[in-house]
Amino acid sequence: MDFAFDHAQHDRAGHLRKDDAWRSVPAGAPAIQVLVIGGEHVPTTDGSGLRWVSADEAPEGEWLFLGVKGDQRYAAVMVDRVPDELEPASLRMIGPSIDPGQASLAVHAVGIARWHQTHRFCARCGAATDVADAGHVRICPVCRAHHFPRTDPAVIMLITDDQDRALLGRQPVWPEGRFSTLAGFVEPGETLGDAVRREVMEEVGVPVGDVTYAASQPWPFPSSLMLGFFGRALSYDIRVDENEIAEARWFTREEVTEMTASSELLLPPNVSISRWLLQTWHGGEIHGKWA
Repeated sequence: MDFAFDHAQHDRAGHLRKDDAWRSVPAGAPAIQVLVIGGEHVPTTDGSGLRWVSADEAPEGEWLFLGVKGDQRYAAVMVDRVPDELEPASLRMIGPSIDPGQASLAVHAVGIARWHQTHRFCARCGAATDVADAGHVRICPVCRAHHFPRTDPAVIMLITDDQDRALLGRQPVWPEGRFSTLAGFVEPGETLGDAVRREVMEEVGVPVGDVTYAASQPWPFPSSLMLGFFGRALSYDIRVDENEIAEARWFTREEVTEMTASSELLLPPNVSISRWLLQTWHGGEIHGKWA
């Protein structure tokens, strides 16, 4: 099982960003395809596959060059809201169902667009900033500070005990039966392994020893990079913090199989690296997912 956005499928062609060089399409090459982006929403065809438009058909907005695949160039135009006639849908919802190459372009575009939404002013002097480098930099015209798209590193981990049971937790806002792997943001001055151990200890009171990197997933909702890990617990006693986690427990593979089949246990959908971590540990069939 793969998870959404797991591999880049296009060449970002950074050398074409300067001076809008990407707009000059070589003779004989196809016209630029444009994706209209509004927050995390993208245009679709019948609510599923991405819908691309020509540069002439694109609405007014700030432009972003995405890159190339072969001789095809791709761009996005950022708007407040994708027009209804383009059948907008959240990339978070349709990500698993679209072609990986299209998903690679879309997650690039959505990640940049979400950053632009919240970084229109200079963090140094407060002046309104200008878009540069085909959407990948904002420059302050007053103090000349350069601001680059941010990504917040977050660890997401599947912790197992000496019986190889998986530790899963339920957030207070989730309904009964909905569980997932633990996760949290990396703090300044902290290694990734230390972030895994700290978050698990803070949320469920379980000390963790060995930590092994597994995979990563860009998650632009709004600006995270999910860094997946497996970790080994040093004890099995659970003490939930009752703030971020309302309930946590250890699950055997047999319990996961039986409880997901009966919908007593609801696990994350395939879009998430969390589901991939669980599936990798489980090794068999896991039924159902979150509603």
